[in-house]
Amino acid sequence: MSDEHLHLHPSTRRFADEDAQSRIRRIRTDRWIGYARAEAVLAALEDLLSFPRRTRMPNLLLVGPTNNGKTMIVEMFRRAHPGTAAEGNDDGMALLPVVKVQMPSGPDEGRFFGAILDALGMPFSPRDRIAAKQDTAVRVMRAAGTRMLVIDELHNVLSGSAMQQRRLLNLLRWLGNELQIPLVGVGTAEALRAIRSDDQLVNRFQPYPLPLWSDDEEYRRLLSTLEAVLPLRKPSHLADTALAARILSASEGVLGEMIAIIIRAAVRAVDTGAEAISARVIEDTGFIRPSERRRVAV
Repeated sequence: MSDEHLHLHPSTRRFADEDAQSRIRRIRTDRWIGYARAEAVLAALEDLLSFPRRTRMPNLLLVGPTNNGKTMIVEMFRRAHPGTAAEGNDDGMALLPVVKVQMPSGPDEGRFFGAILDALGMPFSPRDRIAAKQDTAVRVMRAAGTRMLVIDELHNVLSGSAMQQRRLLNLLRWLGNELQIPLVGVGTAEALRAIRSDDQLVNRFQPYPLPLWSDDEEYRRLLSTLEAVLPLRKPSHLADTALAARILSASEGVLGEMIAIIIRAAVRAVDTGAEAISARVIEDTGFIRPSERRRVAV
């Protein structure tokens, strides 16, 4: 084994001698990067999933800036609890312990139950009455042994009228009571504002924040982990003070932006033969900060 590859995780070293295009494909592939905050959320979700049924179930609200890892965490959790064949189930239906849906961008009860039915793999017609969709969704979740409902993009509730917001929030409370399962909301700070507008819901949802990143030990550890799984032939020393500060500044503390910067820089490092990420390589990618992109869009 070449000493030049010892900076890589053992599972990645064997890819370092592949051709450029193969390595670029690996660099661009989605991967789970564990870190302390994410592991804490996963542990909290596991605890909720094991909670015994009762009239008033605890709920969790995962809240943080856009592109800061929320959806990836709940998707990782869902994949850890996949549907299984229901041997011996009288209904002949597969068991689905975790159902994950996205709150529609134009939220109303019909579209919300349609999203649940889609997640359950149940056919329906957009013309079906809301009550019919609701009854089918609840019946199928019971038959599938669903023990948790995850609602991503919960802040979309606020894009509806005041009446729609009230009806959807009442619906969430009713679903939790009717099914006696925990609800997990995922969204930006706007999701927390929506929940806080309902006096009964706010007492049921425990906020779990995923704040912007800062230059601390956990951040440096994340950079080192990322460097170890990208098949570059030379060490980049991403966790060194100057380079870590540059990445944090360019990403504005947003996890998804950090990863995008590093992935783009790693691809350029392979393309140019540099084989390591440096401040110059990052500069050459032409990465635009999130706040600057928003100004351009306006």
